[in-house]
Amino acid sequence: MNTIAWPAPAKINLFLHVVGRRADGYHLLQTHFQFLDYGDDLFFNVRPDGAITRLSDLPGVPPAQDLVVRAAQALQRAAATPLGVDIRVVKRLPMGGGLGGGSSNAATVLRALDHLWGCALGEERLADIGLTLGADVPVFVRGRAAWAEGVGEQLQALEAPEGWTLVIHPGCEVPTAMIFGDSELTRDTPPLTLSSLPQADTRNDLESVTRRLFPAVGEALDWLGQFAPARMSGSGACIFAAFGSETAARATGQQVPAQWTWFVARRSNRSALLDRLALSEAPH
Repeated sequence: MNTIAWPAPAKINLFLHVVGRRADGYHLLQTHFQFLDYGDDLFFNVRPDGAITRLSDLPGVPPAQDLVVRAAQALQRAAATPLGVDIRVVKRLPMGGGLGGGSSNAATVLRALDHLWGCALGEERLADIGLTLGADVPVFVRGRAAWAEGVGEQLQALEAPEGWTLVIHPGCEVPTAMIFGDSELTRDTPPLTLSSLPQADTRNDLESVTRRLFPAVGEALDWLGQFAPARMSGSGACIFAAFGSETAARATGQQVPAQWTWFVARRSNRSALLDRLALSEAPH
């Protein structure tokens, strides 16, 4: 097994508005993605026999349903390569946490294997493949902070202030489909334009539903809100707040109630995956 890790960083939604719903049931969103310098690590061992194997156990997720395996299979088909791979995942991001762990894993598989298998399909084609796996996968494939519209697939690079962030996971797993399917979810937030964004009053439209169905999320939001403006990422369960320094973020983290977990990370407009790709593609 190759001992060099390929990062699959977390994302946060700086805001998330639900502006409509398509006839096929998919929700129309507006959101702003940024990355964290914290996430899962993936390791790859290319094999010549075409087999795709997940070496890590992921409770409750059989290999056939795992986005890691499905991403490798999708790339293998698209590139018509005879090669296979063993994949080991070191999981840090919680499932159902709203940090995009599964989507980020899938994107890292696509970018890493495109390089390791010598497919050279390129970012655009990989983003298209990623979209077939999930609406959030393309933003991880591209690796740049972005304004997103549509179902989340219409991306435009948009930077935001970088800095230190405290993330709290209140110990519950929030199924995204449950939140989007709730009858009390509002789906009519007026759309923003990029030019109006700096003055806009933004929020996470999913927060009230998640608070009601998962009270621990509301408790964590209220607790963190005592120290800094707190917001939920995605459909939850993780919440976050920005701090002026790593010291300030960690000092608050040390006070987090014992039943919750937390970490401190830097918000970044560039994914660590792009840096890893640059390192691999540099002449040796």
